[in-house]
Amino acid sequence: MTTTAPNLLVELFVEELPPKALKKLGDAFAEVLAAQLRAQGLLAPASRATAFASPRRLAVHITEVAPQAADKAVSQKLMPVSVGLDASGDATPALLKKLAALGADASAVPRLRRAQDGKAEALFHDSTVRGATLSDGLQKALAEALAKLPIPKVMSYQLESRCALPGWTSVSFVRPAHGLVALHGTEVLLSVEALGLVAGNRTHGHRFEAAVDPIVLRDADSYADQLRDEGAVIAGFDARRAEIVRQLQAAAERIGGGVKPIEDDALLDEVTALVERPNVLVCAFEREFLDVPQECLILTMKANQKYFPLLDADGRLTHRFLVVSNIAPQDPSAVVGGNERVVRPRLADAKFFFDQDRKRTLASRVESLGKVVYHNKLGTQGERIERVRAIARAIAARMDGGPELAALADQAAQLAKTDLVTDMVGEFPELQGTMGRYYALHDGLDPRVADAIEDHYKPRFAGDDLPRGEAGLVVALADKLETLVGMFGIGNLPTGDRDPFALRRHALGVIRILSEKRLRLSLPDLFNAAIDAFGALGDRAFDPASPEGLAALEKLGAFTYDRLRGTLRDQGFSAQEVESVVASDPDCLDDIAARLAAVRAFAALPEAPALAAANKRVGNILKKADGPVEARVDAALLREPAEQALHAALAEVAPRADAALAAGNHTANLQALAALKAPVDAFFDQVMVNADDPALRANRLGLLATLHAAMNRVADLSRLAA
Repeated sequence: MTTTAPNLLVELFVEELPPKALKKLGDAFAEVLAAQLRAQGLLAPASRATAFASPRRLAVHITEVAPQAADKAVSQKLMPVSVGLDASGDATPALLKKLAALGADASAVPRLRRAQDGKAEALFHDSTVRGATLSDGLQKALAEALAKLPIPKVMSYQLESRCALPGWTSVSFVRPAHGLVALHGTEVLLSVEALGLVAGNRTHGHRFEAAVDPIVLRDADSYADQLRDEGAVIAGFDARRAEIVRQLQAAAERIGGGVKPIEDDALLDEVTALVERPNVLVCAFEREFLDVPQECLILTMKANQKYFPLLDADGRLTHRFLVVSNIAPQDPSAVVGGNERVVRPRLADAKFFFDQDRKRTLASRVESLGKVVYHNKLGTQGERIERVRAIARAIAARMDGGPELAALADQAAQLAKTDLVTDMVGEFPELQGTMGRYYALHDGLDPRVADAIEDHYKPRFAGDDLPRGEAGLVVALADKLETLVGMFGIGNLPTGDRDPFALRRHALGVIRILSEKRLRLSLPDLFNAAIDAFGALGDRAFDPASPEGLAALEKLGAFTYDRLRGTLRDQGFSAQEVESVVASDPDCLDDIAARLAAVRAFAALPEAPALAAANKRVGNILKKADGPVEARVDAALLREPAEQALHAALAEVAPRADAALAAGNHTANLQALAALKAPVDAFFDQVMVNADDPALRANRLGLLATLHAAMNRVADLSRLAA
């Protein structure tokens, strides 16, 4: 009969942990501790680790933990027999020295195992290593788990006991630790220590509402229940989060009218990390504050107070909000009143900023941007705005909007950054663009200009909306291109995980706008327009014509196409499919999706592998030719039936493929090429391309160049070859 090993509980009781890092700390503590115990053979195959994390504790419960790991047979190669034994079979000094290093002597020589090792026979020492005890294994695992915690900032504090100099000996950890629990079933692992603490079976519950203090844990499995019943603490992060969600929804339903709390996972995680026993309360503020843009009120309530604003059924902010309290008094009126008093000055500040900002127009703030430094090598925000305007005008000229679009984009670009010098954005930088739109509408500007001012930052993150109007698209492109060209021009490139100017996000934004909005704009032309803006305005931060400038341009192009490859792979396309379309650095990205769909459909055809391989072969032949090969064929020089057949097939297929491409049907273009498989195969089987006659050789190369051009108009099919 197999007896299941007891479960293990380890808890580190500390002072309040950083809320934004709590979930990550709890998960890492559990994962590393369990992984280390498993590596030492102390866990069963079915052992499962459950993480607990609350504001004042990190803990893990692990099932089926053995008191001692099984002994392990170890076989160690010593040396070749010819080196370890002399002619009479006695041990050599080298072998005796090796055995001594393993804690053995000459008596072990007869027990050494001889086995073939490659071409030579070698001596092996077989032994049994005693399995680690749980106390020793947990001590090692705990030290490793603490060392690998993703601590955002380490604190140093002095130990008061169990150290050489109490009050003088320092220890470093994320927060001062005050208790350590290590329970294997009901047994306390007293020999386990960490951060100057000795393991026990006592912990603490809620600071104010625990029924018992300290809590004496009965066994490893009673941890969560005892903390809940005796300590008024929901120990599990996910369980506490789910309880907050339940209470938020219940409170909204009690209010009625279809109101619902704002959805914000980051806020929910942070609040979960701030409370041990959540208690959701309904609060309210004066309705007069609703005259302020709701984005301002929502931001100040979320960022400064960690409140959950309530929205009505139409998504409009109401005058009520929800507070997640860490205490549950019988009469919550004092807690409600306190939170209402705290939020009122915050909202009053927002209203004051909004009222003050509207006393000046955005146009009157343009001059102030000349005093705001953008970058010490790229000048002020005022200078930057002039570059963005120039780029925006150049982009608008390439689109179908005519002079009206150019005028709207120019005005929006001029005013796009003016809200940076408003009081509201000075207090809440996250509202840049948003406040610009409100102030533009207040100034009586065209709504399309107002929308463009807000939208020129989009997309701000992966999955964000794109600008809603043409003017917004133009200014968004101009702003991102100015940043990319400027930063690459001065050599301020991203490195590793560091990207302080969000150049990766800007490049992805350009890609998304061009591809998803199907803008027929050449990417190299856009880069050149941005370069021209720097030069035309006398900004010589870098010289585009210099070797350094050309190198920067080349790096920017490679950087952007690398981002394109990454985003297409993230959409589920294979590396081969992506490379076939992107390898040639396509000028326009508006039909990238159609090209990829066509490549995928072509790759499913039975003729595809042979045609892809033939295309690769053609490309290699043309590369090895003496000089560039012109795609031109003299029919009179086609001697072999196979080359005549290929020429005839091309004459029939190419017009159909070209017509499909002209109609935007990339799939039909590639599928038309399937008819070329048989004549291409026959050509390579029966025709010598590099004929002795120079005229024949040139003509056959011209035929292959014609074939290559016809086959690769949508994508480089050779990239599909295995």
